[in-house]
Amino acid sequence: MIDAETMSSIDMVRASTRGIVKHGDLSRIRKLRYTREGFDREVWSTICELGWPGLRLPESSGGSGLGLLAYTALTEELGRGLVPEPLIPAMLASALLPATSLESQLKGETLVLPAWQDARNTLAPQQQLDFANGRLNATKVYVPMAAAASAFLVIGQGQHAIVDANSPGVSIEASGTQDGSSFATVRFRDALCKVFEADAGPPLAEAALATAAYLLGVMRAAIEMTVGYLKTRVQFGKTIGQFQVLQHMAVDMQLEAEVTSASIEAAALQWDRDGPTAAAQASISRAKARASSSAMKVTRDAIQLHGGIGFTDEHDIGLYLRKAMVAKESFGGTKLHRANFARLKPVGDQA
Repeated sequence: MIDAETMSSIDMVRASTRGIVKHGDLSRIRKLRYTREGFDREVWSTICELGWPGLRLPESSGGSGLGLLAYTALTEELGRGLVPEPLIPAMLASALLPATSLESQLKGETLVLPAWQDARNTLAPQQQLDFANGRLNATKVYVPMAAAASAFLVIGQGQHAIVDANSPGVSIEASGTQDGSSFATVRFRDALCKVFEADAGPPLAEAALATAAYLLGVMRAAIEMTVGYLKTRVQFGKTIGQFQVLQHMAVDMQLEAEVTSASIEAAALQWDRDGPTAAAQASISRAKARASSSAMKVTRDAIQLHGGIGFTDEHDIGLYLRKAMVAKESFGGTKLHRANFARLKPVGDQA
């Protein structure tokens, strides 16, 4: 059960997105596709003013002290609007940054982005970082929006490093993604760094569930757009929404979203109640695996139900599929999280 205080916090979080998430209007999103940074700096400043990067941090650290359930409510709303600003990566970094670097991150004066992946098929960094005389040698892959970073939080196994993005020895090789954003391979060669220790496991798990909620928002918006189309598109003298086979497809899409929503809510509640236990991490993996697979099914079906127009770039429905194709692998895709769930699940849990 969700208590009244938590529900109030969630309602406030959802309401705070209305100035940024323009439901049904993706013109801003289209303009930002394939640009160098991939997002709007003014919007990011607004996000920081709203306190979102510190949502999960305790008040003593300059945050709001809200739970994971509120965080997922926020990212679900952002997913509805396909908001490209890098909130989830920035919040991951904020959860690990030492106090000396955190304040400027929360205020939006700097943007520290995490560089944690050593390979695509992983849920955590696999290598210890190579430090020598305060300099870092490492290569990290699939770093989101690297061109926008003021600095990188390079995550290793227990020990991490902060490296200025403009430091000598830092090279960025970016590649575009289907949704118009970018991932980069970032190489650090004798780059000056600040080293510190922290447990990156819980923030990475929270980022995975936040991404699952973002995918849920993508699904819900795609369903709303598709149902609206079924109610207005006329063929053979009647709206196509009256055809039973299309009704069945629409119902299946809604079921995918509702089961995903229940899985995310259960995982967030368990995490907020018990902390980062093995069982809670298993629940997060179950939710992320479901969200990744369901988002692909829902957005593909949405395009099919739109017919030929759905396959054109001019129609907005395709933007949801493009986003799902990229976000489904962020912080672990279906296969990885299913394997993680099988490894961590409590005895008797067959979900």
